[in-house]
Amino acid sequence: MELPAQLRQTVDELLENTPLADLKAAAKTLSDRYRTETRDGRLHMAADLAVKAYLATRLPATYAAVRASLDAIGDARPDWTPESLLDIGAGPGTVLWAAFDAWPELQGATLLEASAAARRIGERLAAGVAVPLDWRSGDATIDLDELQAAELVTAAYVLDEIVPSSLPNLIERLWQLSADTLLLVEPGTPSGWRRILAARTQLIAAGAHVLAPCPHQQPCPIAAPDWCHFARRVARSRLHRLAKDAEVPWEDEKFIYLAATRQPLAAAGPRVLAPPKAGSGKVDLKLCGTDGQASQRLFTKRDGDAFKRARRAGWGDTLAD
Repeated sequence: MELPAQLRQTVDELLENTPLADLKAAAKTLSDRYRTETRDGRLHMAADLAVKAYLATRLPATYAAVRASLDAIGDARPDWTPESLLDIGAGPGTVLWAAFDAWPELQGATLLEASAAARRIGERLAAGVAVPLDWRSGDATIDLDELQAAELVTAAYVLDEIVPSSLPNLIERLWQLSADTLLLVEPGTPSGWRRILAARTQLIAAGAHVLAPCPHQQPCPIAAPDWCHFARRVARSRLHRLAKDAEVPWEDEKFIYLAATRQPLAAAGPRVLAPPKAGSGKVDLKLCGTDGQASQRLFTKRDGDAFKRARRAGWGDTLAD
């Protein structure tokens, strides 16, 4: 997956005169804070250089994870198009670009972000986006009261920055602001999965319907040390590779997400929970079923059309009945 051409061009322009050594140092600091889930009261992207490091090294992966999550919503509800977006912890507008790419009919968006540097650069990136944008300064845990509800509410790579004791109140408020659908996206780590699980339990208790990835409302059948997550391959630019001292032209971003809606919908089929294991005339899939059970299922040519569907399925896809 690659960034939209307009976004990629503007990112390149913003990074053009940034010294590589400074960018690499800032990227390492940013990566360390994300990886260790540092919560010291300081913003991850307080300065322009930190935001530029995000653009060079984290924007493509975050965009890909969010775009894949929106694809899952679109697959489950092909006739639904949100007109309004509320993005909490918006950074430089990553979710905005993914949502606008998924639904060009989007009529407007409100973006809440605590970092003035991220908002400033986000406004420059979004200068060509032809919808009304309302950039708000605010903290996700204390500045949500004055916001208006939106059809689609999102919080991507935000829960990992919040003190755990504040998460239940945040999830409650995000659900209140969701006129239709709430999307949460987190790193595809065991701790990210546990945060999504806790939010899932809370939202179901509040009356939400799980839209994706779970094909059921039952307790998660996955048990530690296993955990549920997905991956999306991301193309690396030359600067991306240089900033991360990487050689391969791609990386696999692992993520976990939850889409909850106010609209009850029938599950389309089981979800593929791991990369398929294919062989000659067979494919082995790890599935989360509509009955709330996880299973390993082998499909062979003798299964006819079911085998053909299984062979086409990828990690994270719904296996249609």
